[in-house]
Amino acid sequence: MGFHSSKTEHDASVEIHNQVKEPPMYKVLLHNDNYTTMEFVVEVLITIFRKSPEAATRIMLNVHKTGIGLCGIYSYELAETKVDSVHLLAEEHGFPLKCSMERE
Repeated sequence: MGFHSSKTEHDASVEIHNQVKEPPMYKVLLHNDNYTTMEFVVEVLITIFRKSPEAATRIMLNVHKTGIGLCGIYSYELAETKVDSVHLLAEEHGFPLKCSMERE
């Protein structure tokens, strides 16, 4: 009796691997308003979303020009924490900055 890898063992392992589903991911978005300063949006992107100053400026300009900007894509829990952090920081600074999340 010898040991060998049969096709059915391989097929079973592929089938099990294909059944494991990745958790859904969520986009975190910033929304433009007429009161929040561009500088504050850049600060939020650097401190909360760990963006470089250059990337933060690009995202801020996109929010300013199009009304909305993608900050990142995260698991549900992390996205929710980021949204809450933005709202808390904005409130502390007296800005009505809106942040939302949506399933990717």
